[in-house]
Amino acid sequence: DRVIGEIASTPLDRSKPLWEFHFAEGMADQRFALIGKVHHTLADGVASANLLARLMDLSGDEQDERDDPPASCDAPSDGELLKDAQLDHFQNIAELPRLVADAARGLTRLRRRSRQRRAHPDLAKPFNAPPTFLNHVVSPVRTFATASLSLAEVKETARHLGVTFNDVVLTVAAGGLRELLLRYDGRADRPILATVPVAIDKSAERVTGNEIGGMMVSLPVHIDDARQRVRLTSLAATRAKEDNELLGPALQGRMLEYLPPPLAPTLFRLQAKRADHNRLMNVAVSNVPGPRRRGHIGGAPVTEIYSVGVLSAGSAFNMTVWSYVDQVDIAVLSDDATFDDPHEATDAMVHAFEELRRVCGLPIPGVVASAMAPAPAES
Repeated sequence: DRVIGEIASTPLDRSKPLWEFHFAEGMADQRFALIGKVHHTLADGVASANLLARLMDLSGDEQDERDDPPASCDAPSDGELLKDAQLDHFQNIAELPRLVADAARGLTRLRRRSRQRRAHPDLAKPFNAPPTFLNHVVSPVRTFATASLSLAEVKETARHLGVTFNDVVLTVAAGGLRELLLRYDGRADRPILATVPVAIDKSAERVTGNEIGGMMVSLPVHIDDARQRVRLTSLAATRAKEDNELLGPALQGRMLEYLPPPLAPTLFRLQAKRADHNRLMNVAVSNVPGPRRRGHIGGAPVTEIYSVGVLSAGSAFNMTVWSYVDQVDIAVLSDDATFDDPHEATDAMVHAFEELRRVCGLPIPGVVASAMAPAPAES
C-alpha cells in the first residue's frame, strides 16, 4: 500500500507514452505485486478491466501458444498531427448545435421531473456539498489503503436488504464515511455528495478511451440507523440514475470535448492548488466488475485486484471497488494531509459492512482466504 502511494505521487513522464509498470517483490508468502499506472486519457475503468483481462492468462496454462506481438507503428509527423487536430476541431464545430439542443432538452426533462418529486430532507441538494475534513486543498502526496470482503457475503446482504449490489457498496461507503466524519470533524449532521462514474460503452472489446459519465449520489452519513441508511442510499441512487438518463448519459463527456486544449491544463493546475472546497462533490466512489475467473500472470495466480482512482480538486477521498472471482477488493486513495493512517478509511468500510450484516441477522464476515491478510490502521 505504501509503495502504491509513492508511485501514485509521481507524475508520469510526459516525454514517453503515458503508462508504466512496476514489479514489487519481497511480500509475505512469496507473493509479488504488478503495479500498473495508466493515464486516464488512455483508458477508463471499463477499458482498464478489459486490458487486465487480456494481460491475465485465465487458463493458468503456461504452455498456451501466444500470437506474435503486433508490429510497432511509425510515429506520426507534425503535419499529420496538425491535420488530425484540425479535423477534430471542425467536427466539434459541426456538432455544437446538436449538443446545445440535446443539453437544452435534457435540462428541460430534468427540471420537469424534479418538480414532480417530493423534496426529501435527508437527501443532499445538488451543487451543495457541505464542507468536511475530506475537502481541502489536496497535497501532491498520495496515500493508499486496501481491504477485501467476500463477494458472496456482499450479495447475500443485498438480497436480505432487498437492494442492489451497488446500493450495498454505496451504503458501506456512507457508513464508513460517517465513522470517519465523527472521528475527525466531531459531527456528521448533513448528507454528503458522492460522484459515481457510469460507463457509457461497456463493450468487452474496448481497451482504450474514456466512455464514461458521472452521477451525483447523496450519501446519508447523518443517519445512525443502518437500515434507514440503506433505504436512503437506495433512493438516492435510483434518483441519480433517473437524472442521468433524463439528462443524457453521454452529455457530460460530449461537453468536455469543448475544453480549450491550450488553457485547460493550466486552469486545472491552478484549481488544484487553490480549491479548498468542491460544491459539486465531497468524495468519489467507483464500483468496477472485474473478471469472474481467476487469472494468472506468468503461471502465478492473481489473488486480488485493486484500482487506484484519481483525486479531484478540493476532494481528498476516492474509493474504488473491484469485484474479482469470489471477493470484493476495496481501495482508498487520499493525500497525506487527510488521515493519520489511510487504513483508518478501509477499516471504517469493513466496520460499516459488519454493521449491515448485524442488522440482517447474518454472521459477521470473516477474513477472505484468497486475499492477503488485512493491514489495519496502526493504533
